[in-house]
Amino acid sequence: MAAVAGSIKAAPVRAVPGGLRAVYSRYGALAGYAFAALVVVGDKKGRVGFGHGKAREVPEAIRKATDEAKKSMIRVPLREGRTLHHDGAGRWGAGKVMLRAAPAGKGLIAGGPMRAVLEVLGVSDVVAKSKGSSNPYNMVRATFDALKSQSSPRQVANRRGLKVSDLVGRRKDGASLGEVPAEG
Repeated sequence: MAAVAGSIKAAPVRAVPGGLRAVYSRYGALAGYAFAALVVVGDKKGRVGFGHGKAREVPEAIRKATDEAKKSMIRVPLREGRTLHHDGAGRWGAGKVMLRAAPAGKGLIAGGPMRAVLEVLGVSDVVAKSKGSSNPYNMVRATFDALKSQSSPRQVANRRGLKVSDLVGRRKDGASLGEVPAEG
């Protein structure tokens, strides 16, 4: 899950709830307010990144954060383009998150900063829970920690030296086999 090279031209940019704040800075004789922005960027097809920017004006802070987010994008494998392949947990600082794959039609059940990340990622069926810190920076980083641990059946099969059909054939429900259950 290395950073994805290249730029995204018309990527959805979303300011994280609680991620825009005014901070008072004092440097010697200079003092005044600056604005800090936390932004997530994604293509709704499995690529997502986050960035942080600080400037004297809000639009400039958002631009800096967006530029950093585009540089730090990661690719996350999605199942059927709508959910995650497996459950995952992430942690950053005191923030802990749990992400669970959900059946079709369940919807995106997540709050605050996690929801912003998952929306621009392009998932539509995920259940998420956060514990510990409600700091938006820690929650976004914990969500990225959980997303970086995601792997597709193809990646797991390559690591183990197996065929995808051997690996997926072990599922109890047979959902990924594409087979129709035998009658009688």
